[in-house]
Amino acid sequence: MELQLDLNKRYSFADYLTWFDDKRRELWNGFIKMMTPAPNLEHQEISANLFTDFSIFFRKNKLKCKLFHAPFDVRLPKKDETDDKNIYTVVQPDIVIICDKTKLDKRGCMGAPDFIAEIISPSTAERDMIDKYKLYEAEGVKEYWIVFPSEQFINAYFLVNGKYELSGIFTREHKIPVKIFGNDFEIDLKNVFLEED
Repeated sequence: MELQLDLNKRYSFADYLTWFDDKRRELWNGFIKMMTPAPNLEHQEISANLFTDFSIFFRKNKLKCKLFHAPFDVRLPKKDETDDKNIYTVVQPDIVIICDKTKLDKRGCMGAPDFIAEIISPSTAERDMIDKYKLYEAEGVKEYWIVFPSEQFINAYFLVNGKYELSGIFTREHKIPVKIFGNDFEIDLKNVFLEED
């Protein structure tokens, strides 16, 4: 049964929890933003490749941080509001790393993760490059990657004094450092952007 939701109405996370259907949505200050029904093959391959490289590093180094991939709810409350009825922003990033385990509960993450990667598609490009950039910067996400699948590059940003600075634009020929881990980890983008057969 398809839910009849009013896109002009403001909803809370408490409302969001009652929507049992196969549609993917985010909440932006209480307003519904529809997500693409299912990412395409290219998006899925890149997400899986990135997640695999992160997973190997995490397992090898026995990190205390936690790694997740979409769909995974990240709630971004205002100030110290933790009541579901007072949370109005919920996003589902493609890849998330959280090092403060007190932010984790059975429903996902409450507060800013340390790292987020978003893999853009034509329908989400503006949201990922502008809206989410501003949101994640304001919320204090330390590192934000915007992944461009077709063009095969990543824009990497790191938070410095509350503002994002471009760490670099990394193509398939580069290794990209994960700055939240200092100089201890980088991903070879040849393993992420695979050549077509």
